[in-house]
Amino acid sequence: MGLAYGRIQLENPRLPGLAPLEVDALADTGAVYLCIPPHVAHQLQLEEMYRKEVFTADGASQVVPYVGPIHVRFENRGCFVGAVVLGDEVLLGAVPMEDMDLVVLPQARKVAVNPRNPNFAAGLAKGVRTAAGPLT
Repeated sequence: MGLAYGRIQLENPRLPGLAPLEVDALADTGAVYLCIPPHVAHQLQLEEMYRKEVFTADGASQVVPYVGPIHVRFENRGCFVGAVVLGDEVLLGAVPMEDMDLVVLPQARKVAVNPRNPNFAAGLAKGVRTAAGPLT
């Protein structure tokens, strides 16, 4: 499949006078969180709120700062999330991707707005009852 990137904007909503950052983020559907490198957290002047233990792709675990809030924007979408401070590039994990209703287009190797919902994000707030009856 290859790597898929999306151009996102990150900003600190607690400091509205601070310029937002535009970065190319690697879409990582196997990751849960937004992951940002230390220099991004520093530029956005984000405060450590907690520490989280995270497990990386190689199976190692480490305790890292959890910072926020962060306002994430992609095209006509946006969300507010926290981020783990880790690595050397921005990773867009499942939580912000689901919140903004984004999809990965493997052949184009890019992130895009869900074509089923081009005008605004949609998502499940709870299980959906189908015509057959049970929750899915």
